[in-house]
Amino acid sequence: MSTILPSFSVLFSPAKTLMAAGLIFSIFPLFAQTPTLYFPPKVGNTWQTTAPASLGFCQESIDSLYNFLEVKNTKSFLLLKDGKIVLEKYFGTFVQDSIWYWASAGKSLSAFLVGQAQEQGILDINDKTSQYLGTGWTTEPLAKEDLITIWHQLTMTSGLDDGVPDVNCTTPSCLMYKADAGTRWAYHNGVYHLIHDVIEEASGATLNQFTKTRLFDRTGMKGLWLDHIMYSKTRDMARYGLLTLARGIWAGDTLLHNQQYIYDMTHSSQNLNKSYGYLWWLNGQESFMLPGLQLVIPSKLILNAPDDMFSALGKNDQKIHVVPSKGWVVVRMGNDAGYTGPGGGSVPIAFDNDLWRYLNELECAPVAINDVSEHQPVVDAFPNPSQTAWQIQTEVLPKKIELYNTLGVLIRSIENAASVPAADLPAGQYWLKLHIGGKIVLKAVTKG
Repeated sequence: MSTILPSFSVLFSPAKTLMAAGLIFSIFPLFAQTPTLYFPPKVGNTWQTTAPASLGFCQESIDSLYNFLEVKNTKSFLLLKDGKIVLEKYFGTFVQDSIWYWASAGKSLSAFLVGQAQEQGILDINDKTSQYLGTGWTTEPLAKEDLITIWHQLTMTSGLDDGVPDVNCTTPSCLMYKADAGTRWAYHNGVYHLIHDVIEEASGATLNQFTKTRLFDRTGMKGLWLDHIMYSKTRDMARYGLLTLARGIWAGDTLLHNQQYIYDMTHSSQNLNKSYGYLWWLNGQESFMLPGLQLVIPSKLILNAPDDMFSALGKNDQKIHVVPSKGWVVVRMGNDAGYTGPGGGSVPIAFDNDLWRYLNELECAPVAINDVSEHQPVVDAFPNPSQTAWQIQTEVLPKKIELYNTLGVLIRSIENAASVPAADLPAGQYWLKLHIGGKIVLKAVTKG
């Protein structure tokens, strides 16, 4: 598939103005926006970074991760911590400005748009789908078709048969009765695609217009829907992950006030597949189901990943992982990573489990938290910043002092010394790892 598309600016036209009514405010669990989150400017390529070493990442582990990603046909990888870029890597001819498809990871974006449309009062997720598509949009008897709501489309519980030859087909002949809505979970692309038709009918705008004015213009994202598939750059995908980490708030601009909807979107939406929200996959649940299988597997979705993670997962291993407990957003774009097994080609998860094994190993010496004693000796390094050397002041002479750069690379090791030379070092931040009386103390220093 080509990674080159026409300029986005000539493909979007302004959406017509819509009346916003019926804003819904929930009294149920709310999420306060983390005050430390960083949001990149909406215009330009400026994006603040966090040094990997400041999080305890060492270069050897980063290199191992990158080698793994390259072998697994990755085009781009990006890791945010509290909104700032920690790791960003492009492989082969793929670069920062290259465009790729989200595949089914774009479903998560559609869920957010439905929430915005509901907040504006132009639809309700409990409305019958036929209210927007007209009766006869399936081949079901009218009484059965009337059971299907937008909520059923969001949760993959429409009851329509996912065993048809073309699950992407949206014509009535492909949408056949299998079970009553709400009684069966089955991953069905055709039913999902019709959510876009519902948005367009409710708003009077094209899907691209609606997305641009409600989401893209307010976050700096750029992208394009083509045949129900979102195309964008890697950083645009990361912006959406950051928006969901921030619970719908971008730099003080609340794109979706209804926190109950966001909660429902990223938590179990029904009891049939507890690892599915509103078009988002959920980790840490007691069981999960996968596309094409009527089998409930008694396990969490991705064993190596944090329990609070929720994910946008797409064909050929397009990924957005959001981990609130870590403040992380992880994005992967590329070709099929080559795994077979659970999830098939639609939502492969075997790659995710291996990916998280590498992510879990990023934290290592010299600055892993568990490498530092709880009761640390008091240490001062001065002057800081320094042009020539840092003098170490502590009650006990350090047995050894190791100096690392921000990539976790050991620069020098000195034994039984009270100063660290800096004259030959490039300007920037460094880490001192001091071995004092059987304990380890870390100290950030700067070469001026």
